[in-house]
Amino acid sequence: MQVRIRISRASGRGARIEPLAQRSAAGSAAARRSSQPQLGLGGSSRVAAGILASRLTGLVRERAIAHYFGDSAVADAFGAAIRIPNLLSNLFGEGVLSASFVTVYSKLRALGEDREADHVAAAILGVLSLACSVLVLLGIVLTPFLVDVIAPGFSAGKRQLTIHIVRITFPGTGLLVMSAWCLGILNSHRRFLLSYTAPVAMNAAMILALVALGRNDSEDRLVIDLAWALVLGSALQFLAQVPRVLQLLPAIRPRFDLTSPHVRAVLRNFGPIFLSRGVVQISAYIDSIIGSYLPTGAVAALRYAQIISVLPVSLFSMSVAAAELPVLSSGVGTEQEVAAFLRGRLSSGLRRIAFFVAPSAVAFLALGDIVAGALYQSGRFHYSDAVYVWSILAGSAVGLLATSLGRLYSSAFYALFDTRTPLRFAIVRVILTTGLGLLFALPMPRWLGIDPKWGAAGLTVSAGLAGWVEFAFLRRALRARIGSTALSPEFTLKLWSAAFAAAFCAYLLKLALGVAHITLLAALALPLYGGLYFAATSFVGIEESRSIVNSILRRLRRA
Repeated sequence: MQVRIRISRASGRGARIEPLAQRSAAGSAAARRSSQPQLGLGGSSRVAAGILASRLTGLVRERAIAHYFGDSAVADAFGAAIRIPNLLSNLFGEGVLSASFVTVYSKLRALGEDREADHVAAAILGVLSLACSVLVLLGIVLTPFLVDVIAPGFSAGKRQLTIHIVRITFPGTGLLVMSAWCLGILNSHRRFLLSYTAPVAMNAAMILALVALGRNDSEDRLVIDLAWALVLGSALQFLAQVPRVLQLLPAIRPRFDLTSPHVRAVLRNFGPIFLSRGVVQISAYIDSIIGSYLPTGAVAALRYAQIISVLPVSLFSMSVAAAELPVLSSGVGTEQEVAAFLRGRLSSGLRRIAFFVAPSAVAFLALGDIVAGALYQSGRFHYSDAVYVWSILAGSAVGLLATSLGRLYSSAFYALFDTRTPLRFAIVRVILTTGLGLLFALPMPRWLGIDPKWGAAGLTVSAGLAGWVEFAFLRRALRARIGSTALSPEFTLKLWSAAFAAAFCAYLLKLALGVAHITLLAALALPLYGGLYFAATSFVGIEESRSIVNSILRRLRRA
């Protein structure tokens, strides 16, 4: 007998299993096709390719910003300003839609209920259109209050410049939320590449604005032009996805209809997921708030470091989690069969994430100055600034793996229609991040007798420690639901040993060559590190490494 997960308000665990009536052969076939494991693997590759393209252009954008603004007060203002619309677009956009809308929409499609799935998509589009309009208007009116919340340490000219930038960029927030709706539709139909490549348009618009106007504008004028370019780029990112969405849903029209139980299920999920994703997002913004009390340049350095630290999370964690979410949500069968299906998907996904994220964390710890210098060192950004960013990256390395694996665990709970469990643990994480962050960033440098600016590194260390606590809670709770999915100690030991051995060799190369030519050093040391890591993991029998190496060799032989 086929089963479906139906949302239950009464259940604290978020869902119960109810038998379905007989389904048509087409619906059963659709369900079986949606449960095939290979879709997630190919999907994660396409997500990673799209994210890689957008992140690479994002790094070019950040290098251009660093070139023209460095660690100046203007850079601080821009870094704090775009956090506000980014926070809201992340909350109302991809994060919430992925967990509330995509799970329900994918389940309906897996069960062959395409008409109801289209109705849900249209209704959510109508709700989002109204919500975005209200959100933008409120954001523009309440900007001074929001700036005082996100950057209470700013005053005078820096505060006014931040307010001006936020008011310009808020319309782009609404466009990014609508873009996230497109992403949800495309992901549910396994069309991953376009939706994750679309941000390239926004990055390109900002880069062109800096290059075209950077020579002649003052810093204050240039940062305003950059904010307008961000809005233009947000529109391009949304419009790039619309034609493909209309091909998949040619009759789609926004409609405000809340009578469908599935639409109401999405909206019921929205609250807990909004809070869950919100408290996780707020962790990064707490860093910005505390950082505003640190010496000038701390907020900008935190932003530069975050751009780098989220790259492996985006490529290797978000890509797997995004591709797996519709697949996990499409699992059908008895409760035991669904649990076995989830265990298989999660075990494979966790290994893939850990294989790439563990060496990323070690690279941040041992080679962070090379990474930051190669990306940003130009114009007003010097090697001393790269060392400052390195300290923050080293702190983020503490919790990088926990944060990455935790994202996939959260997706598994959302696929089970359990939104409350991740919320509880996310709240614990934010409380710990705030308490430890205040301690490590503000009084700790004074106790250690070091420059207060190094408190920025304490912020990322505190977030990493809190991330491990959240990860432990998520893993234990999910094990009680579906059984064990943990990485084996042998696999974990091999990964970390290979990463540290490779990093040691790359670090020796850095000592031998020096940092006078940072770009050349990066071109030599980072490929050496990556090559040694792949060689070591392949030698000790890590299947993921051997599979990648064999794939590369086959392509070289074909070429």
